[in-house]
Amino acid sequence: MAKGNNRTINVKLPTAKVITALQQALAKLELDYTSQDQAEKEYQKATEKWRKDVIKFATDNISKAENMRTNYRQWSGNLNVDFDLTVKENEFPVEPQREFETMHISDYKDMKEEISNSIRILQLTDEEVISTSTYNSIARYL
Repeated sequence: MAKGNNRTINVKLPTAKVITALQQALAKLELDYTSQDQAEKEYQKATEKWRKDVIKFATDNISKAENMRTNYRQWSGNLNVDFDLTVKENEFPVEPQREFETMHISDYKDMKEEISNSIRILQLTDEEVISTSTYNSIARYL
């Protein structure tokens, strides 16, 4: 219901178009789910490269280091060296961003089942248009 008045929006949508849109949404969901492992591998690979670039950047600029701190861990034989570099953001390697969503298998199965059920129900109907309330129940997938 729109704010400020008591009227509701009532729209009739062609059933065939909604079915097609749901089928496309199902195909996209399946593609996104099956490609997420590959996307994660690519992201991890890019992150590892970024870490190496940061190490190279830090070692190349060690002469500009400020606030040097060391910590020797005798029990493990590790020397931890920590320092600060004052740089501009555009000089520093850009950290890769995760440009995809990871989806848990249970979420994927639930969404796939809901979309598939909606398609089956709409294919069984004799109505040429669907109501706004029906559309609202499936709109999040479109």
